[in-house]
Amino acid sequence: MIEPLFIATERFDPSDEAWKKYFEHAKIPALAEVVGLDGSLCNPILVEISDEDWNHIVNADYLLRYFCHLDYLLNRVQSVKRRNILGLYRNPEAHITKPPSTGDFKFMGYELIDEQTHTSALTNCGFSDVFSKEELNSFGLISEFERANEIKSVLAEKHPEDAHAQCDMYAIWRLNE
Repeated sequence: MIEPLFIATERFDPSDEAWKKYFEHAKIPALAEVVGLDGSLCNPILVEISDEDWNHIVNADYLLRYFCHLDYLLNRVQSVKRRNILGLYRNPEAHITKPPSTGDFKFMGYELIDEQTHTSALTNCGFSDVFSKEELNSFGLISEFERANEIKSVLAEKHPEDAHAQCDMYAIWRLNE
């Protein structure tokens, strides 16, 4: 089984100043809140790595914003009120039904992200020849594993020159706090 990763992100929903402009531009009909990994929409809360963080983060290219230990991450962001604590499975080979940790985690859907730029192919790119905005759920994600995996493959095939189409897929679970 793939080991889960964790990240704390800022919330992006109708209470945000930039929401109306984004919502009108994105044209995602079911969208109620963006719950994803796009760095310009759902910024990571921890952007500077402390000396102690190195013992708890993924030490790999482009993955430094992900934590291996949920308890440590929760401690680091305890003072932040408007946040999403996300549990992630990176590039799963099938849908994983087991939450990433104990606690009240709810499955949100699948994200397709360009790791180098932290740009979502789903909520921040215009790949209308591969998927329709109507396929995105109320969180801006794809609900079904098979469809997310198909979109990932077709993006890479149809747009080999576009870095945002060379995606990693994440199953996203959110901690209900």
